[in-house]
Amino acid sequence: MSNSVIALSTFALALLASSCGTSLTSQTQRKSERALYQWHDDQGDGKISVRISLTDQIAEFKRGERDIGWCFVATGKEGHDTRPGSYQVMEKIEDKHSNIYGWFEDGAGNVTDGDAKSSDRVPAGMVYVPAPMPCWMRLTSYGVGMHGGLIPEPGKPASHGCIRMPKEFVPSLFQAVDVGTPVTITNAPSHRGKTEMDIKPPEKNWTPANTSADGSVDSVTYRNGMPVSYR
Repeated sequence: MSNSVIALSTFALALLASSCGTSLTSQTQRKSERALYQWHDDQGDGKISVRISLTDQIAEFKRGERDIGWCFVATGKEGHDTRPGSYQVMEKIEDKHSNIYGWFEDGAGNVTDGDAKSSDRVPAGMVYVPAPMPCWMRLTSYGVGMHGGLIPEPGKPASHGCIRMPKEFVPSLFQAVDVGTPVTITNAPSHRGKTEMDIKPPEKNWTPANTSADGSVDSVTYRNGMPVSYR
């Protein structure tokens, strides 16, 4: 091989390596993590209260007058709006499943319809699986509550009316609240606003959970390429 060919090949490889390096760096920057929640309950005096902003899709938590944390939520999407108002926790069930929503899957566990209803006709060869609603905290007699679930795009509604909270976080809230804990749902902005979407380092004694830059939750289980649907 001539020296000119070798030199050209070396230049091409160097250019390719440079291009790949730029691309990988860009991808790494896009994959920077952001917090879904922070929780620093001191378990001191005062009762827990919850305030949920439909505008920002953020829940804020206080014990007495002290801020003890926040989390992103996913409330009702268009056609399934979550109603503003003053509520209280009416019921706590650690392991609950929806009696309305779920999905269809085949014998191999592949999801064929990720947003099915219990009243839908089950296709031949399929089974209906009710959606899990872990750490259920009921707010209304007509089936709206707070529970762990999928938050596909932090800051935007996604549920059928319930208030979904990050699955990694919700057990902490579930243990902290009691039947009777007040919950306010409002159209007013949160005190944090959507700036919580920005990258923030965890503070001392604060427990963060992260999503990737495209909004997908790290721990979400996908079936047949589809995220499991929660109420």
